[in-house]
Amino acid sequence: MNRSIRMVDLSSQYLRLKKEIDRAVQDVFINAEFINGPPVKTFCERLASYMDVPYVIPCGNGTDALRLALQALNIGPENDVIVPAFTYIAPIEAIASVGAAPVVVDVDPQTFNMNPDLLEKAVTARTKAIIAVHLFGQSCDMERILKIAGKYKLTVIEDNAQSLGASYTCNGGRSRKSGTIGRIGITSFFPTKPLACYGDGGALFTSDGELAEQIRLLANHGQTEKYRHKIIGSNSRLDTVQAAILNVKLDYMDEFTARRKQIAQQYDRTLKSCPGIILPATCSYSTHVYHQYTIQVQNGKRDALKTFLASKGIPSMIYYPLPVHEQEAYKWVARLSGDLNESGRLCREVLSLPIHSEMTDEEQAFIIDTIGQFFFHS
Repeated sequence: MNRSIRMVDLSSQYLRLKKEIDRAVQDVFINAEFINGPPVKTFCERLASYMDVPYVIPCGNGTDALRLALQALNIGPENDVIVPAFTYIAPIEAIASVGAAPVVVDVDPQTFNMNPDLLEKAVTARTKAIIAVHLFGQSCDMERILKIAGKYKLTVIEDNAQSLGASYTCNGGRSRKSGTIGRIGITSFFPTKPLACYGDGGALFTSDGELAEQIRLLANHGQTEKYRHKIIGSNSRLDTVQAAILNVKLDYMDEFTARRKQIAQQYDRTLKSCPGIILPATCSYSTHVYHQYTIQVQNGKRDALKTFLASKGIPSMIYYPLPVHEQEAYKWVARLSGDLNESGRLCREVLSLPIHSEMTDEEQAFIIDTIGQFFFHS
């Protein structure tokens, strides 16, 4: 190989966009409007247009976005919020941070997303909201989740940090962007995400004007105007430099997604013959942006495959090694609904392979050949 293989090649992507990004950042430096400068407003307007949603509210990061969503809905110590067991810790962290109780449900073993069949059993008189996490690049089954939410008058928050750009097709044929279907959607612009800045950043989406204004207040010290504080808020904002970078990268987002899809399709074609591998499923109701390409390695061989790939210079990642309710910090906070067997099994079997917009065909062929060596020649 001419260069080292990376899980996500941010350096090569930057070099491809260097002139545009450098120009955008230099403009911020020259104008010296580092906080809430014009690129922030421009980016939010453009992202709202891309997502086809009336309101985009920027904030400091995806975890802040989840917390702000819960606060805007007045969720607190008297409430439960249903969340999947197989996810990054941020949703359960946000729930705990507002004093509510996370109620953990199992996931679908093929899609990795919340299993709607198990959702209704988790609802109690305390339940106020559901956080639907669109994991690894495709949407949850939102119509089924919304139907249950409607039955019990629950609010649905969409954690769209890993699936920005995915489209959900409703039963009537209407297509909507994931993150815009529930009452509030959130995303993260962490450097490895589908739309990524070069630091921290996040945003919330909603079609509710009053809710959007409440979120803005909460994210900006509770201010209605400078030095006039209506509610207790916090300081969570997307800085101008990051917004300028995101303005450039938004133009290329669909291109980046298309390349990741090509890579995923090649993985699908060439790895389907490997014994003991379950390839990632694609839903009939959602497109997939392949934030991750995550296989399941059966028969206890996951860790051995990971070690073998590393010996050949190929990185891989385990997302996630523990279900959220088994994390030390949350063992005594989370309430469990059902046996959660699938989430536990996935934590033992999942392995994410390199996938990014700058991956070459040569790099992918080397990864595929190496996986073949492990299964057919080791």
